Amino acid sequence: MKKIFYSLFFLLLGFFVITGFNYIDLNKVINVKSTNNQWEYLFNGKDLDGWKIKINGHELEDNYKNTFKVKDGVIKISYENYDSFNDKFGHIFFTKNKFKNYHLSLEYKFSGLHLKGAPGWSIKNSGIMLHCQDPETMLINQDFPVSAEVQLLGGLGKGNRPTANICTPGTDVDIDSKLANAHCISSSSKTYHEDDWVKVDVIVYSNKLIHHVIENDTVLSYSNLKVGGNNVPINFLDKIGNPLSDGYISLQSEGHPVEFRNIKIKNIKSIF
Repeated sequence: MKKIFYSLFFLLLGFFVITGFNYIDLNKVINVKSTNNQWEYLFNGKDLDGWKIKINGHELEDNYKNTFKVKDGVIKISYENYDSFNDKFGHIFFTKNKFKNYHLSLEYKFSGLHLKGAPGWSIKNSGIMLHCQDPETMLINQDFPVSAEVQLLGGLGKGNRPTANICTPGTDVDIDSKLANAHCISSSSKTYHEDDWVKVDVIVYSNKLIHHVIENDTVLSYSNLKVGGNNVPINFLDKIGNPLSDGYISLQSEGHPVEFRNIKIKNIKSIF
């Protein structure tokens, strides 16, 4: 009887670990599992100290046309000096530390007009890239780092357009214990049609389990993050199938102005 009880207990525990929870009270759950309760602010609100920029077609730290800048205490992705997009996909990496098990929190807001020449799908589209490859290893002509993307979308005035989705540049993930069969998978979040600040939290347990959280609601969970899928750069081909257990964090520029603030992180204890 005791063996049956323990078997059922671990079966249920495994179910919740893999599928995630529909609701996470961040104050009660995450603080209990934190290695400490101290947030580290990745952005100081004044300058881009600790951050490095990589834009497609350019060397690392070439901030082409001042795409990334600081104004009024936020990181702004701006295209005011551009005439056309010309595939200038960009990312700004926090490079002081790599991260493995952590709780990341930030706010984002779209503003302004979509840039001429940018892909239609990039209207009100940006992202938080998790477990990124070292930006020093990115190719000159590489659109996106190997990573797991928390895709951030804004509503277009009508219809459903959830945010905090998962996209997989150079990676594979499992959802409900099965390999995800699309590059991007939608979350269950509501659509944010207004250009207001939206708070997003990401709970990361290495490559084992990742939760996307909007307003304390877990809108997407996935597991088994590894190198693979489409768009694996040539210098990562020998890593296909390897777990992506840690890495850098970056923010994305894809052709629509967007702002980020209150970017903070704390390490958490692994549950595995």
